[in-house]
Amino acid sequence: QVQLVESGGGLVQAGGSLRLSCAASGRTFRSYAMAWFLQAPGKEREFVVVISRYGSTLYTDSVKGRFTISRDNAKDTVYLQMNSLKPEDTAVYYCAAGPRANTYTTEYGYWGQGTQVTVSS
Repeated sequence: QVQLVESGGGLVQAGGSLRLSCAASGRTFRSYAMAWFLQAPGKEREFVVVISRYGSTLYTDSVKGRFTISRDNAKDTVYLQMNSLKPEDTAVYYCAAGPRANTYTTEYGYWGQGTQVTVSS
């Protein structure tokens, strides 16, 4: 059982930065792939980035060069550093944990409650 709690969302101007955090409970954090998804109003949840338990990463094309995922296994926390934010990045961002790094929402069994990111133009 893993519980995930996101934080760090907020309102920022275009070109600004935010760092999201996702704190996990449980003693098996290091065995999970950790991912971030986003969901904009009226749209389906979309993959953003994942970091495997070994530290390898996969980004969706729209955030490459702007977003960076990292994990601290000692703190049971995964981070998403978001730079050069754009209005189209506006969404609720969700943290997810699963056994394998992939881009499909159905492969992740544990989800946080989400944190709102709003980028103004």
